[in-house]
Amino acid sequence: MPLLKIRLTGSEADAATVMSVVHGVDGVERVEEVADLMPHMDDEDSSSAGLVDDQGAGGVHAIEIEVPGPHTGDEVRELIIRSAESLGMAVEFVDDF
Repeated sequence: MPLLKIRLTGSEADAATVMSVVHGVDGVERVEEVADLMPHMDDEDSSSAGLVDDQGAGGVHAIEIEVPGPHTGDEVRELIIRSAESLGMAVEFVDDF
């Protein structure tokens, strides 16, 4: 099955909401948050450390989604974009199938 990998930036609750919406798509086998291995360079000595933007309510959520094929993948991609936008989240498609 093709695997769609995305990163969502936002709160844990908002990421769970997007994942729940994707679970509702026919044919989607798996929607899972996985460990994000990318370092996010949160340097405590940075000149921006402690600023309001640095302490935001968001985090980065790496998510993998197994879809049965490209058609469903396109449907899921559009659904994620709309859901993330309505929640004020940023979305990045890491790997396309």
